[in-house]
Amino acid sequence: MTHPRHVAIIMDGNGRWAEAKGLPRYRGHLAGHKAIREAVAGALEAGIEWLTLFAFSTENWRRPSNEVRALFELFETVLIEETPELVTQGVRIHIIGERDNLPGSLRKAIDNAEKASCKQDRLHLVGALNYGGRQEILRAAKKLAALGKDINESTLRSALYLPEMPDPDLIIRTSGELRLSNFFLWQSAYSEIWVTETLWPDFSKEEFAHAIRTYQTRQRRFGGVPQG
Repeated sequence: MTHPRHVAIIMDGNGRWAEAKGLPRYRGHLAGHKAIREAVAGALEAGIEWLTLFAFSTENWRRPSNEVRALFELFETVLIEETPELVTQGVRIHIIGERDNLPGSLRKAIDNAEKASCKQDRLHLVGALNYGGRQEILRAAKKLAALGKDINESTLRSALYLPEMPDPDLIIRTSGELRLSNFFLWQSAYSEIWVTETLWPDFSKEEFAHAIRTYQTRQRRFGGVPQG
C-alpha cells in the first residue's frame, strides 16, 4: 500500500490524562499542545500532504463553560505562537467549522493564520474547530437548495467546507474510543481507522509513524475484491 495522502486525527483523552494525574481538566488541554507539534512533525517527516486535527466539535459546547473558554483561549494561543514556525516549515493552515459563534479574538487569529500561510504547500494543516459532520452535510445541502442546484454527490462535495481537500486515507483516534464522534461523516466512507490507547497529550511522532506503517499493511478495496 502506498503512503496516505491525508491523515486525520481525533484528538481524545486530554481530560482523562489530567484527571489521572490529579490535575484540573484544562491542564490536559494545555499538555495536548505538545502532541500537536509531534503530529505535525510526524506528518512532515512522512511526507503527508494533508493533516487534519479534530480540535472542537459542535457537541463540545455541552462541556462546562469555563472549560470551553479555556479551550478557545488555548486555540488562539496555539495559532498565534505556532503560525510563524509553521510558515517557515511550508505549512498552510486551514480552519473548518462554524465560526460565527466563536470569540472575536479567536476568529481574528484564525484569519491571520490562514492569510500568513496561504502561499505554503508542503503540508496542508486543517483544524476542525466547532465542527460537526452532520452539520457540514446539512449546511452543504441547504446551500445547494438555496442556489437551486441539483443535489448529487459531486455538487454536495463542492459545497463542503474545504472541497479541494482529499478524503482522509487514515483516521487516527487516541484514547482507545471506537467511534467517529460526528467527524468527517461524508469524507470517511472508505477511510482506514487506527485506534491507540494512548491519551492525546502522550501522542508522539513515533506513534504517528507506527500508524502509517500499520496503514501500509492494509489492502484498501473500496467495495471491490482484492487484486491478485
